[in-house]
Amino acid sequence: MPTETKPYKVYALRYAMRDARRGEHFIGGDPHDAPMPMDYFVWAIVNEDRTIILDTGFTEAVAMKRKRAWFRCPVESLSLLGIDPDSVEDVVISHLHYDHVGTFHKFAKARFHLQEAEMHYACGHYMRHHKLRHSFEVEDVAGIIRMTYADRVVFHDGDAELAPGITLHAVGGHSAGLQCLRVDTERGQVVLASDVTHFYENMETGRPFTTLFHLGGMLDGFDRLRALAPSPRHIVPGHDPEVMRRYPAVPGLEGIAVELHREPLA
Repeated sequence: MPTETKPYKVYALRYAMRDARRGEHFIGGDPHDAPMPMDYFVWAIVNEDRTIILDTGFTEAVAMKRKRAWFRCPVESLSLLGIDPDSVEDVVISHLHYDHVGTFHKFAKARFHLQEAEMHYACGHYMRHHKLRHSFEVEDVAGIIRMTYADRVVFHDGDAELAPGITLHAVGGHSAGLQCLRVDTERGQVVLASDVTHFYENMETGRPFTTLFHLGGMLDGFDRLRALAPSPRHIVPGHDPEVMRRYPAVPGLEGIAVELHREPLA
């Protein structure tokens, strides 16, 4: 008989932030244009059999270039959770924007899982337009091309099972080949939305984030998240500082990492 898959522990690790205002995060602005900072995360999915990382963050050099507050290297910080990046075999890249793929080179052995549509987008004619290419760093894209030539990129065309209890789901909207991740945990299936919804409020109010490839795709993405998750409490947005407040901190890593496999605090 097949062995039952053990539930995964899922961690969000905060490595950077930027000051921003509400009007920057909603198409059409916001009548209450108060401060609304943005956090940057990478995510670790762990059980006794495997460790999978979702996204790789950005480098200190890119943080300086884009004026982000950079607290720590996202990949090197995995050691705070007892994870050796050199031992990681699978890394999911939700999409190729600078804040999700920037330190991929620090994984010595990993395969990178990417929607093929995202590679076509990042290398295709849309990159003629500054407003679309602004979210990409050309050296990151070139680096993933080099990884492809080294047989280290696994391309997906739509939804796929990555491992028992972990599935990839192609969504689009924010970027042409955006994907999110659904993971079996002790509290049920947790959906790591990445940039399908940047903040809880984007999805809850139906007001998309300002950086996007396809508006209809982003709105459909909100519905897709709801369909994938057992409840809204099982959806984790990609950039919301509220994540750090809603979930229990990893002991000793307060303000750095939280446990998404545990029930929210509120």
